Amino acid sequence: MRNYKLYALVSCLLAAGTAFSQTIKVDRKVANAMQKVEPAVIKAHIDYLADDKLLGRKPGTPGYQMAVDYVIDQFKKTGVAPAGENNTYLQTVRLRQAKTGADATITAINSKGEQQVLAMGNDAVIYPNPVQQSVTIEAPLVFAGYGISAPDMGYDDYAGIDAKGKIVVVFRGAPEQFPNTIANYSMDLQNTLKNAAAHGAVGVIVTAPNDKARVPNLQNGVYSVMTAEGKVGASRSYASDDIKLLANLNYNTLEKFFKDSNLDLGKAQASIKAGKMASAALQASLKANYTSAYQDIESYNVVGKITGSDPKLKNEYMVHSAHLDHVGVGKPINGDSIYNGAHDNASGVAGLLEIARIYNNIKSKPKRSVLLVMVTAEEMGLLGSAYFANHPTVPTQSMVANVNTDMPAIIAPLLSVVALGAQHSSLANQVAQASKYMGLTVEEDPEPDQNRFIRSDQYSFVMQGVPALHIKYGNKTTDGKNNLDETVKKWRETYYHKPQDGPDGIFDYEAGKKYSQLNFLIGYLIANQPERPTWNKDDFFGTRAVQ
Repeated sequence: MRNYKLYALVSCLLAAGTAFSQTIKVDRKVANAMQKVEPAVIKAHIDYLADDKLLGRKPGTPGYQMAVDYVIDQFKKTGVAPAGENNTYLQTVRLRQAKTGADATITAINSKGEQQVLAMGNDAVIYPNPVQQSVTIEAPLVFAGYGISAPDMGYDDYAGIDAKGKIVVVFRGAPEQFPNTIANYSMDLQNTLKNAAAHGAVGVIVTAPNDKARVPNLQNGVYSVMTAEGKVGASRSYASDDIKLLANLNYNTLEKFFKDSNLDLGKAQASIKAGKMASAALQASLKANYTSAYQDIESYNVVGKITGSDPKLKNEYMVHSAHLDHVGVGKPINGDSIYNGAHDNASGVAGLLEIARIYNNIKSKPKRSVLLVMVTAEEMGLLGSAYFANHPTVPTQSMVANVNTDMPAIIAPLLSVVALGAQHSSLANQVAQASKYMGLTVEEDPEPDQNRFIRSDQYSFVMQGVPALHIKYGNKTTDGKNNLDETVKKWRETYYHKPQDGPDGIFDYEAGKKYSQLNFLIGYLIANQPERPTWNKDDFFGTRAVQ
């Protein structure tokens, strides 16, 4: 097992940039172009994209199409070339909303052959299948801890058990000794499903690790992206045809399975939490029957390109991304039902549009080309970015890095930042250099429990082996209390994913200017360096990179 305490220390030093960064000189013309970022222009972008007439920019709606048209118009005005499909700015994203049929059943069968029909929506819930409309499955159960195989962390829940042809039961979570970003990755449902399939399982049952948690409400269905050939192009709840069943079981029901198998669920939980495997076959099996109904929606990623200047490097791409969608119209709060998404993520889109304007004001382009990708369906599970990362409009190997912008929370002066994910690759160098030039401090994540590393679009690129990062606010404040996370938490309670996140909310547009400048400069440095960005030696994510 690697020394992850040392690894964390080195990562912290890299993030801080004190000993590893060099003072950079930015070309005067580039610096002048950066200074032309205007807070008033950022405000104008946000005001339009978060206007009530766009009705929350839900994918597949006229309001989302208005946002698409606006971005394309801005790209044209700032000299950004089309880089989508068929020489357009668009990449079609075919979203499938799948719902489980009301006649779905799950029956538990104990070692004596006694059957118990579980109450759907209370004891259990079944996720719909995006490609198989009717599924019948019966198989033995095996408990597989967290469902994690991480040999470089000295941990494998599948060691010593046979999952072939069985339904694995797993807790959502990760051992306590796992560093935060590694824990986030390890407990991601997609990775749980892929690992189960790799061990021959035919189904996955997920359980929350406490008796107070309820099974999720799936009445609105689950979304996936379908390819033109009718296959799954991206999904957070589907990995392969081998997994016939994905369901969620409540804690008390799982506890009964353990008692019937003469096993102690509490002891098993304590073991895996401490990093000790507790996997075991359960003396029970499960039978499930369900159908899935579909509604297909067409949406779009918007992709633009700034062509690089170096003949040898212009076919490589530094990718800036931001999600263009929000959640649409929903439950009224204080009489308002339009979820405008001004901060989430009209502010991020505005930042990318300003990056385009910076490049438009620079005659000498960087060596590598730059992609500006406005993705759809982030709110449905990072689906637009996952589809782009899986099926990019440029060769997959040509994408060298991703800098993502999602809800930077421009509500206070920007004095310090957190670079989520940068500590895993050489991108930490560009973050340190650009931040130092901007007079910004780089900090560790003040809210690691938010799992933000896997909750935004940079994660889609990481999953495809592309070094990526996501710049968020740091804790530094003008009054020296350095507790901005507390302010953001209070702000989030009122505004996050609520109709109150509109253009009339709390904004610091000067902070928006700094975010745009910083993200530009990080990307500009990456686009100009002779070498491709690399994962750190033996890095957890680098060793899992899809090549």
